[in-house]
Amino acid sequence: MPFYTKLGKLPPKRHIQFRRPDGALYSEEVFGTEGFVGPTSTLYHIHPPTQVIGWKPLYGTEVEYVERDVMRMRHSKSMQLPSKGDPVTGRTVLFGNSDVEIGVCAPAEKMKYHFKNAQGDECIFIHFGSGTVFTSFGTLKFRARDYIIIPKGVTYRIEFDEPKGDEPDPRFLLIEVANGSHILPPPRYISKQTSQFLEHAPYCERDLRTPELPLTFDKKGEYEVRIKSRNLVHSYIYKYHPLDVVGWDGCYYPYIFNIDDFSPIVGKHHMPPPIHQTFEAHNFVICSFCPRLLDFHPQAIVVPYNHSNLDSDEVLYYVQGNYKARKGIEVGSLSLHPQGIPHGPHPGTVEASIGAKETNELAVMCDTFRPLYPTKAALDIDDLNYPRSWEEEHFPVSIASGANGTASGHANGHSNGRSNGKPTKKSKSPSTKKPARAGKTANTWD
Repeated sequence: MPFYTKLGKLPPKRHIQFRRPDGALYSEEVFGTEGFVGPTSTLYHIHPPTQVIGWKPLYGTEVEYVERDVMRMRHSKSMQLPSKGDPVTGRTVLFGNSDVEIGVCAPAEKMKYHFKNAQGDECIFIHFGSGTVFTSFGTLKFRARDYIIIPKGVTYRIEFDEPKGDEPDPRFLLIEVANGSHILPPPRYISKQTSQFLEHAPYCERDLRTPELPLTFDKKGEYEVRIKSRNLVHSYIYKYHPLDVVGWDGCYYPYIFNIDDFSPIVGKHHMPPPIHQTFEAHNFVICSFCPRLLDFHPQAIVVPYNHSNLDSDEVLYYVQGNYKARKGIEVGSLSLHPQGIPHGPHPGTVEASIGAKETNELAVMCDTFRPLYPTKAALDIDDLNYPRSWEEEHFPVSIASGANGTASGHANGHSNGRSNGKPTKKSKSPSTKKPARAGKTANTWD
């Protein structure tokens, strides 16, 4: 985390006596990274966090990738995946490598245990739903479009609110570190002297929501904590509630950032993808493509140029926007464009986008510096026609413009449209109706 914070009751100095009301000592825990030379926090437990009365392995988590010898552009329609499991067991990895795993989850059940990922940091992007994350550092209320950053080793339980009326069922995107690094703001946005967000950063400390009360659960009984480690989930049983911390301070803790609080950087000419960068870890970055004004040169071409990002594979998760132009990309789609293959605007979309003043689409991108591979689950929802959609006969110029002349040239090189695929029985279709907006708009993701 970029700044120091604290919550609850603390002694005046570290590593001194700090006693409970009954006279016994609170149990101090230094919760640190990188051999205690990286970010750390210090927590004070009612009970020693080392006490455990039972443990056993539950199930394996090693991801199996397929089609490692096939390099092509891919399109996975994740809304076809049925709701299943809870916010942990319901996760489905679609793409990944030795650095990162990218998947989705549409939970059908509540978590009846607490969970700790001891293998890597998690970035959970809430597409639909709201609720609460109860963590060892306090409570985090979340809503749609929140990034929830849960650092490695944090104990937590996710509780979704029941959807109201015709609200879609809960669904989130998960980007999980697989190489032991940590998800942090890009260093170029942070002061080297103070770790403060700099003036040119597209978000700052005011935009981050840190843990709040209630913090402490002082209860006895039998409580299960499932720990992911060594490509296994292990079940540990404690005789006290695992969230028994009375206070903590430091720079290592979970937090929330809402994508609508990202302040896009715009320019006279088309700007490259790094301006959208929001987080990074070793060998991958996470970007937020948000509604914004477009390039303002009088002859600007506002959709991206054809490009070959020779060191990166690119996954884009489609959240919302104007996708009336054609059938293909839809809400919940994930597109994968591998390094080595150029991609860019579909035929006709460059001309159709000229004169557009703004874009109203929303997406999350993950760029990796090693090739990504699909899982069998990704193949099950694969749009096999996607690689051919750049051919003229598949995307004639006559349909490049939407209603009322609205341009829909997708910066990943594709316009967007509804899918013929029907939502699963469990899932509810998100509303796609948007109020009319003045002026011409374009889809301008990279």
